Amino acid sequence: MRSYEAYGFVNTKAMYERALAGHYAVPGYNFNTLEQVQAIVQACIDTCSPVLLQYFVLPEEQLHPALVLGLVRGAAEMAAGRIDVAFHLDHGSSFEQCKACIDGGYSSVMIDGSQLPHADNVAMTREVVSYAHDRGVTVEGELGGIAGRETADGPMEEHYTKPDEVEDFVAATGVDSLAVSVGTVHGASKNLAKPGQTPPPLRLDILEEVKRRLPGLPVVLHGASAIPQEHVRAVNAHGGSLTRAVGIPDDQIRAAIAINVCKVNIHSDTQIAMTGAVRTHLVACPGDFDPRTYLDSARKVLVALYSDKNRRVLGSAGKASTVPP
Repeated sequence: MRSYEAYGFVNTKAMYERALAGHYAVPGYNFNTLEQVQAIVQACIDTCSPVLLQYFVLPEEQLHPALVLGLVRGAAEMAAGRIDVAFHLDHGSSFEQCKACIDGGYSSVMIDGSQLPHADNVAMTREVVSYAHDRGVTVEGELGGIAGRETADGPMEEHYTKPDEVEDFVAATGVDSLAVSVGTVHGASKNLAKPGQTPPPLRLDILEEVKRRLPGLPVVLHGASAIPQEHVRAVNAHGGSLTRAVGIPDDQIRAAIAINVCKVNIHSDTQIAMTGAVRTHLVACPGDFDPRTYLDSARKVLVALYSDKNRRVLGSAGKASTVPP
């Protein structure tokens, strides 16, 4: 076991305190490839933004844990002395998985027990918090179910976070931040009603009530991609078929940040933009066969996307603290 600090990562405690005080949100950008890691770090350096490099654990045959750590260690070296970087486990599914990630160098973990009975969610989250805090690692929990993956059955409204449960959950578990369900959706389709409809507005009243009950609690939004239509069109114009790809409007995300949201998770935007860039390049240059060529096109598109998010939506540009090399 080696401390995350030895790799150059920070935990999220000070990040979130500054974000709440400054009324902006730290980006939580998920990655699966080298190009995504490069683009995230470059964009955040360019905009002087703190960032959580987030990883949802894949089977080892897709990406071995040692390769994941190598990628993010390189990212930390790129960022050293310029921006603060947290290495975060997204949607940890068990105490054992969280423990392995903490022991492996993660500075922040999410334990998602939202699909369990409430008492079991509390017990598992508390166990992870105890282990993590002894090692200086911060923990994100979840109450409610984020639509798109966690709410296959029943109306979305049934899975919204109940503010009257938040105080007891935080007190019983000691979590450092809380993911809530207020109408955001995992995946490329944020509209679970009918094609062509505007997604329903976020339940900002839930965020207001959570803030009233626990004003200093760092709140996290999952499934918050905007799904920019220019990237959807790039996919569909070059052989793809994305239907009902609709995102959360930027003004809704900004309104949530103004209340008490201090971290916003974004992944589907990245996937669609990267796919659109690669498809566009290969159609325009059918003779190209070197992945470095068409993946460079994708990386440039991603840098622009992340930079725009930091500046225009999250407000995190210029907010990175000074980190010693």
